Amino acid sequence: MEKVLIVASALICFLLGLVGTGSADTFTVEGKVYCDTCRTQFITRITEFMPDAVVRLECKDREGGSITFSADAISDRHGVYHIPVQGDHEDEICEVFLVKSPRPDCNGIPKPEKNKEDSARVSITKNNGMISGVRRVSPMGFLITKAKPECAEVLRELGITPQGLVP
Repeated sequence: MEKVLIVASALICFLLGLVGTGSADTFTVEGKVYCDTCRTQFITRITEFMPDAVVRLECKDREGGSITFSADAISDRHGVYHIPVQGDHEDEICEVFLVKSPRPDCNGIPKPEKNKEDSARVSITKNNGMISGVRRVSPMGFLITKAKPECAEVLRELGITPQGLVP
């Protein structure tokens, strides 16, 4: 009898959970922000993840380009941010981009020319084969003013020569 009650209780909780979800689509966009200490535009072993950095998610209409959704987030002590999103944005172009660095020595945006900020696209829809409501975005980094001295060794370890790096 006790087993039947446990199974029945579990089934009721499961069914109530299904009813409680409703038809509203909810998503969470998450990613990391770092200080690009070697100005390489990728993470190295001496990369510093940034707390208190501001990022923005914008979704735009594909046809006219008007903004349909916008939300800012601030990274936590590990450089991680979470942006809650309501609704399905299947027919829109959604991108996360860097807004503000808390560090004056590391606040460069890699592609600031002509309002083409360094950004990461993200698909915010259930019609893409993804079951989870979490949408992960590639890490994004602010450029440090001057590369750290130990970067030469880090790049050598990776088999990379300094040519071609961001000046």
